[in-house]
Amino acid sequence: MKPLSPNDIAGGEIKQGHSGLGWQVDQKYGGRAEERPLARYVGGVVRNALALRAVIFDYGLVLTGPQEPGALAALRGITGLDEEHFDQLYWADRHAYDEGKLTGVLFWEKLISNAGLELGPGAVAELIDWDARMWMTENAGMLGWQERLTAAGLKTAILSNMGDEVLVRLEREVGWIKKFNPRVWSSQLLVAKPNPRIYAHTLTLLGIEPAEALFLDDRLVNVESARALGMQGLVFSTVERLRVDLVAAGLDGELPLPV
Repeated sequence: MKPLSPNDIAGGEIKQGHSGLGWQVDQKYGGRAEERPLARYVGGVVRNALALRAVIFDYGLVLTGPQEPGALAALRGITGLDEEHFDQLYWADRHAYDEGKLTGVLFWEKLISNAGLELGPGAVAELIDWDARMWMTENAGMLGWQERLTAAGLKTAILSNMGDEVLVRLEREVGWIKKFNPRVWSSQLLVAKPNPRIYAHTLTLLGIEPAEALFLDDRLVNVESARALGMQGLVFSTVERLRVDLVAAGLDGELPLPV
């Protein structure tokens, strides 16, 4: 099965036999699953008929902890913006950055311009560096769970919205991401969650049916998109809450629980 290229994904359609797993993305209807496995009931909960083979993780605020406070303070200090104004400008164009419509340099130049700032040479490079550092914290409980999942024979993957400059630094400095395979980054494919095409691409790389995947993300809209394709999805907040949600979904019989 041939993985999708960035052109296949960003071009707005799924090409060349990517419904061979018994499912496909239908662009006209917003990426819903055309074919779905039969459901079964376990403990009064509707469950997909296929056993789990993979867990797909979002990166930020799932595999990582909260934004690193020192890095966030440095970003606000360089710009001189208060918390509310900085956050508003930071998130205004973040999706475009994640989609690859803006490079890291253009993202920060646009933020500086929109804020009406005049910063010295080297400011953009400094902002890029602190931005990457802000997303390098670790969620030890989730990283430990990934090791337990792998030991139990499940595949583990990363599917993350990630801008190019942040990604360069993560791949260079965060060694533990290499434990996940595949690692799917939005800026490399020019499409971002919750677009269903990036989920379809991840499933193709894994070689599994949607129902054989559990997707975890801190944002409900991204989880809903995964569910629309036939994947199982949970909104992540804490390791403790994840344990409760896995048991409630009846998944404790299919994978080890996080501790």
